[in-house]
Amino acid sequence: MDNSLLHTTSVNDRLLNYKPLRGNRVYFIGIGGSGMSALARILVSEGCIVAGSDIRPSPLISSLEKIGVTVNSKQDGSMMPLETDMVVVSAAIQEGNPELKVARQLGIKVVKYSQILGSLMQGKRGIAISGTHGKTTTSAMVSTILKRAELDPTYVIGGEVPDIGGNAHLGRGNFFVAEACEYKSSFLDLVPHVGVITNIDEDHLDYYSNLEEIINAFGRFARLISEKGLLVVNDQDRNVAVAMKKANCKVETYSLRCSSHWHVKKILPAIQGINKFRVYKGNKIFDDFCLNIPGTHNILNALAAIAVCTFIGVDKEDIRTSLESFKGANRRFQIVGTKNDIIIIDDYAHHPTEIYVTLKAARKLYQARRIWCVYQPHQYSRTRHLLKKISESFYLADEVVLADIYESRDNDFEKTSVSSLKLYEEIRKTGVNIQYCPQLEHIVNLLHSNVKPGDVIITMGAGDIGKVAHELAEKLGNNT
Repeated sequence: MDNSLLHTTSVNDRLLNYKPLRGNRVYFIGIGGSGMSALARILVSEGCIVAGSDIRPSPLISSLEKIGVTVNSKQDGSMMPLETDMVVVSAAIQEGNPELKVARQLGIKVVKYSQILGSLMQGKRGIAISGTHGKTTTSAMVSTILKRAELDPTYVIGGEVPDIGGNAHLGRGNFFVAEACEYKSSFLDLVPHVGVITNIDEDHLDYYSNLEEIINAFGRFARLISEKGLLVVNDQDRNVAVAMKKANCKVETYSLRCSSHWHVKKILPAIQGINKFRVYKGNKIFDDFCLNIPGTHNILNALAAIAVCTFIGVDKEDIRTSLESFKGANRRFQIVGTKNDIIIIDDYAHHPTEIYVTLKAARKLYQARRIWCVYQPHQYSRTRHLLKKISESFYLADEVVLADIYESRDNDFEKTSVSSLKLYEEIRKTGVNIQYCPQLEHIVNLLHSNVKPGDVIITMGAGDIGKVAHELAEKLGNNT
């Protein structure tokens, strides 16, 4: 475990000296990540001269280059400008990274992504959305509501939200919405006035030793919320119910149970993916809502957003109309195309819980259609730790296609301890129809040859599996 960048001082001591100034040259190592690219965009808006590096091309990098950010594809240390004032690293960057070594040798100030985020949040009313699952969608919902209410929030979201201009915006308003990641306890660098915990599950076991450590980290996050602020939690989650006890602020709960402060009593059958539901606050009807994205898990995300925005004073009508028009974030049950009555969906699901709820939503929506799940495991470490749970999460799919593992933050031990072939064998034991097809380009050809009108294809994973969805849509489109 790399502890070199962990917390050593109080929040205020850590953050006060880190806010970059207009004209400063800031270099991001790993700038293509969703959070890093969002923060880079914010600093450009603040007047910083931003550059960075990433070994993998992506649409996020392309969008940064369009606003004047120089991005290098090498991370060997040779491309970092000597006049750099500050280097920003994500929690995924290890001390052995060549560019980080060069920065330290040159005496350049090195700060974590989360420290910059916390520093920027200090000057506003911070809204930090945490949880193992659902934090991107919930952050996007809150940001969308605040924007529609003309509060012009600043936001940094871990996914592209086309309806509000992407994954980041430097607003003139008083609110700062940030997706709060628990990896390496990064969310403990934030200074939130309002916090959300959507759920707590086993994940990031390359850093945390066990579930108890994860719950304790969320408990410390709960304790960060301002005493005059609010913590919004899904108390139907047993792990959250433990962590929320650490809070020193007002706590409001939400779930599908009547015992929670915010709950749903009436859910109408979803038609074409549209959720209609009645929200209660306590024993009183709050309002009826319509959500144009499928899945009960998204109703829960909406409940969290409703609770947050009501607390900060947003008008009920703005909340209702914002959620009704909300189309979701990219790679969250994103319909890439419909070709020859074949529906192609791309989703970020990479954890067994996410795989299951996504397939559950798809099965409820598409019922008798044949559902293909094309899964790219994310990280050797996650695959090794959660092998059994991952293998048991596909039973709602009719056909499963398994790609090779997408490497991220993995050391040599992890890369030799597990493989997609081993996961394939475990999935096959569950009785699911599965094919192992290591290379993404071969998966496109496999699907093109075998899918039929009426089929639904869902690509899943946190890596580059989305290419399959887009390339398949293009290939099928060329045949129409």
